[in-house]
Amino acid sequence: MQNYLVNELNEISLSMFRKNFFGIYHGSISARTEQNKFIINKKNAIFDRIGENSLVELYSKKDYRWNDASIDARIHLSIYTNISEAKYICYAMPPYTVAYTLNHNNIIPKDYFGLMLIGKINIYDSKRFEDWYERANVEIYRYFIEKNTNIIVVKGYGIFAYDRDIYSLAKNIALIENTCRVLLLAANEKQ
Repeated sequence: MQNYLVNELNEISLSMFRKNFFGIYHGSISARTEQNKFIINKKNAIFDRIGENSLVELYSKKDYRWNDASIDARIHLSIYTNISEAKYICYAMPPYTVAYTLNHNNIIPKDYFGLMLIGKINIYDSKRFEDWYERANVEIYRYFIEKNTNIIVVKGYGIFAYDRDIYSLAKNIALIENTCRVLLLAANEKQ
């Protein structure tokens, strides 16, 4: 594995774990290494100490290594296969964002940074969770292409995002989470 990618994934994962964007053994982060290869966290990874032992390099053709990979590996593969500009992918569950999605259809920022940097975001309703993982690998990349975006916020589930720069990826997730936190706090003030 490429050391600089492992270091980048470790640095961002730790930061996002500290912000509660990743849970223990829950979430995913990956980096494309070649056209048909990427590294992704293993299914038993703890995000505050991502390293070579908690990552696996996968080829687009499935082999035994896929057994150790995150449950989200199929989704990451679909994004890498269909969106050439995707270099890094992340699935996170920021708690304020997930909570906000339960009662809303879109995120309309009222804070300065949310309004200026992310703007309105539609919340994707997967309709049913029972078969979400069978559909997600197709629905997510199609949403990215159809909506010409690199972020999908899924109702009651979290955020999938991709970017060419891992720091921009993390920044966008943090901006969305902060915006949802502000919106929820402002709604509580009115009550």
